[in-house]
Amino acid sequence: MTALLVVHAFATLYMVGLVWFVQVVHYPMFADVPEPAFAAYSAEHSRRTSWVVGPPMLAEGGAALVIAALAPSPLALTGAGLVLALAGITLLVSARCHGRLALGFDAGQHRRLVTTNWLRTALWTARGAIALALLAGA
Repeated sequence: MTALLVVHAFATLYMVGLVWFVQVVHYPMFADVPEPAFAAYSAEHSRRTSWVVGPPMLAEGGAALVIAALAPSPLALTGAGLVLALAGITLLVSARCHGRLALGFDAGQHRRLVTTNWLRTALWTARGAIALALLAGA
């Protein structure tokens, strides 16, 4: 179980750092991409990001769910619930914004992406605290 908690904490903290970088640096810079180049930029962003985000998200989510199943403490169950909430927000909000932005820059979609990503940033930050607390309790 300790190895699982270490993998969980590593993947979660990786995602915490990544979401803060994306929120503070990367997403705001979308507005600086020249409009004629934006659709290609957006497509390349999505292609490259999937390699950087996909594996750690799967590791984090899988570990959180296994931890909650094997040791269903309130902290582990909260962490698993946050993973599910993050997956829902990512698929239903963020991915849709990216899909619309793939057609070309739209200031409203960009604003929605940046604004709603604050919720993901907060939830991942909470997940980081939970992952560290679970690891500390091991």
